Amino acid sequence: MIILLCGLSGSGKTTLAQNVKIRLSDTDVPVEIIDADVYRQKLFPNLGYTKEDRFDNIRRLGFIAGKLSGHGVVTIISAINPYDVIRRELIATYPDVKLIHIDCPVKTLMQRDTKGLYKRALLPEGHPDKVTNLSGVNDPFQIPSSPDLYINTHVTKQGDATEMLAGFILENYQQAQIKQLYQTGRY
Repeated sequence: MIILLCGLSGSGKTTLAQNVKIRLSDTDVPVEIIDADVYRQKLFPNLGYTKEDRFDNIRRLGFIAGKLSGHGVVTIISAINPYDVIRRELIATYPDVKLIHIDCPVKTLMQRDTKGLYKRALLPEGHPDKVTNLSGVNDPFQIPSSPDLYINTHVTKQGDATEMLAGFILENYQQAQIKQLYQTGRY
């Protein structure tokens, strides 16, 4: 199973993924996190933030997640992933992809601004430190119309959000295990 987290920068995707991995560590569910920021820095430093580069990044992350998922590992991709077309492409390409929208109002994200990106995005035009492609501010973020799970981190406490996603994964993981047993005649 691939858990495709999408949401604006600072919405809590990575924190949630890490908390869920810890929460599920005492179960029989193997979990791996693919954090887009880390993979971009370590494996794909040549990619920028154009629409085409963002698509390439998500395709690469999806390919890695597909390999892990094919070996029974629940793989959580934590990425802004702002475009619906590439999210739909992953869902069509790999089996058992679940789209999770991690939402938070931009106003709250600007207050959090954990990476300083919102402050830089609001700098005047021509400023050398201005970020010109921040999803949700000066670059698009297409809100998923029908995610498999919706979590608003502005109104949902971190522990509750962790339980929501962990419960969602456990339920779907168990259903997939039962389906596999039926398909192989071992049920």
